[in-house]
Amino acid sequence: MQPVPASVRNWLIVVAAMIFFMIVIGALTRLTESGLSMVEWRPVTGWLPPLSDTAWQAELQKYLSSPQGRLINRGFTIGEFREIFWLEYIHRLWGRLIGVVFALPLAWFWIRGQLSPALKPRLAALLVLGGLQGALGWAMVASGLIDRPSVSHYRLAGHLLLAVALYAYTVWLILELGPQAARRDEPRTRRDATILIGLLFVVLTWGALMAGLRAGAAHNTFPTMSGHWIPPGLFEQSPWWINFFENPTTIQFVHRWLAKLLVLGVLVMAWRARRAEAVLAAAMALIQLSLGIATILTGVEIAIATLHQAGAVILLTLVIVVRHRATSSRASPVSAIVGA
Repeated sequence: MQPVPASVRNWLIVVAAMIFFMIVIGALTRLTESGLSMVEWRPVTGWLPPLSDTAWQAELQKYLSSPQGRLINRGFTIGEFREIFWLEYIHRLWGRLIGVVFALPLAWFWIRGQLSPALKPRLAALLVLGGLQGALGWAMVASGLIDRPSVSHYRLAGHLLLAVALYAYTVWLILELGPQAARRDEPRTRRDATILIGLLFVVLTWGALMAGLRAGAAHNTFPTMSGHWIPPGLFEQSPWWINFFENPTTIQFVHRWLAKLLVLGVLVMAWRARRAEAVLAAAMALIQLSLGIATILTGVEIAIATLHQAGAVILLTLVIVVRHRATSSRASPVSAIVGA
């Protein structure tokens, strides 16, 4: 069987880069409170922005009838509305572009027989999950259009985690289709990286809950939380377990300590593995910790908070590389995927 051509891997690299930038754009959209500026979801016809003053006025009136428009921004002018509209518009348009950039080449490679039997279902799964991600994005927005001027923090977390999962799986396929010379069987490093990938997703979950509840503004000191190592009010809600998901103080407390545990784990993995990619992951973990601290100390400054979300994805990428290279190519299904 002929190997999968390099163009397939190059195409997936472009897709992964686009998903990465989508995550960054999503962070900006959330931090600027722009996500609720478009109150309709038109997947096919909604790619055109307002093209006249009348159209802009109509969009503004739709927005002002939404909970955010009525309760928070009822005095918005056209100029102020455009500032938040354009970011959400770019966010949605970029999502559509990802769909086109993924689906059309997929059909081309599939029809021309350039995909191995093992690769086809993996790519088809990515296509389906990408479509579900768009639907989940609208479900998130819709949760803020009924009676509350903000989206559900649970749906926001799900939307972010699915985007990161799609990115991570695309990166894994790229690695599987690339050079394999650096791989060798290292069970301990492979186990460490697997655990850290799981922990990173947990940290991301509580980071997303923080973002959805604006919990980053609850305590803006470090290393303590407003002068307390264990802040008061951790379990003020009932039942006690709901505090881990709906109490801003508890969510920030959990996110901080899980993040510290993650950084420590990455440093230990790098020390034990002593491989270049593991050392890079350790350096990125320290940078990410610094960005997290800066986000807290600046009261969630938009640029720093956006870099913090991007840093989490970069750290995940490096740990995935560590995990991939710690598996011998002979013990991996890579040969089936590339069709060698």
